[in-house]
Amino acid sequence: MSILDSLSPRALAAPESGIVEVVNYARGREGLLPLWVGEGDLPTPDFINRAAMASLNAGETFYTWQRGIPELRQALADYYGRHFGTSLPMENFYVVGSGMQAIQLSVQAITAPGDEMVYLSPAWPNIAAALEIAGARSVAVPLQFEHGKWSLDLDRLEAAITPKTKGLFINTPSNPTGWTATHQDLSDILALARKHDLWIMADEIYALYYYAGGRAPSFLDVKEADDKILFVNSFSKNWSMTGWRVGWIVAPAELGQVIENLVQYSTSGVAQFMQKGAVAALNEGDDFVRSNIEKATRSRDILCDALIATNRVQTLKPDGALYSFLKIDGVTDSRKAAIDIVDKTGVGLAPGTAFGLGGELFMRACFLRDPVQVADAAERLSKYILGL
Repeated sequence: MSILDSLSPRALAAPESGIVEVVNYARGREGLLPLWVGEGDLPTPDFINRAAMASLNAGETFYTWQRGIPELRQALADYYGRHFGTSLPMENFYVVGSGMQAIQLSVQAITAPGDEMVYLSPAWPNIAAALEIAGARSVAVPLQFEHGKWSLDLDRLEAAITPKTKGLFINTPSNPTGWTATHQDLSDILALARKHDLWIMADEIYALYYYAGGRAPSFLDVKEADDKILFVNSFSKNWSMTGWRVGWIVAPAELGQVIENLVQYSTSGVAQFMQKGAVAALNEGDDFVRSNIEKATRSRDILCDALIATNRVQTLKPDGALYSFLKIDGVTDSRKAAIDIVDKTGVGLAPGTAFGLGGELFMRACFLRDPVQVADAAERLSKYILGL
């Protein structure tokens, strides 16, 4: 008998990340172009680091507000005012230990063991895993893929709702597909949630990476004050802070004590010096975010134009987010292909099998990198694809 047999079935059922599997296989190889994970190639900018270091040097290393320091919660309110046109008070914002923890705590708040939550697939795999580990059931509704473009079938979404359904997880712009809901999509989804008395967990982490200009449509544009929506987000993508593990939740103020309690019994709060860095990101980082978006736009065009030109790839330039989700003619096992591609080209891609229902035949490439590097990756991939 193995010691593993004495562990919780939920823990044993936690899946290995199909993305991390490929990363671990090839991490550290010379000449590698890593497009597999969702992060850019720049380290955190100095103005953020300096704010965190100043806080450390000032001795701000004690326990602090579990909902987040007031300065950061106000900075979040101001950020939403600038970019989303809201007038939400700081009481609607809660600082947590990463976007992943924002999802975990929201899952704990919305679902009980045996409940269901419906999400759109292909999807970042962590949402389904977070639900299953919590004892809830994740229900995938595949987006439609036709002529390189993804779209939502609202009837299919409603058909997945059962008496056990407690909420809908909606990620737009989408990781990995780039699908971006229109205002009408969001209004229709919200009407569905109201009809069935469901929560919406809105993951809008890529809202500013919207290639039509401005920002992507948000549930904040269509919601009413009493709608049951939790917004989960992270500092990772906009400000090159993936390793910091700082995120936030936007929620009705009356949920404040519940969220604080959940934070207490998980991490007991985010370090104050990290929060001070996050304050600087919000208050001083709009120009840095704009430069990241400009780089992503150039690199998106370079990568997608090259791949489409092979006439062996089904994809279009995504409307939002940071990824090309591509279907290569002749590839029937994306996990095997990801290993083969990294071996033969030195380009790291994430296999579509990691993203669940509907993603099995696809590969994901993150293009938030130097356009010169992306052009190199595009050339290597094109040669590989044409050689199949």
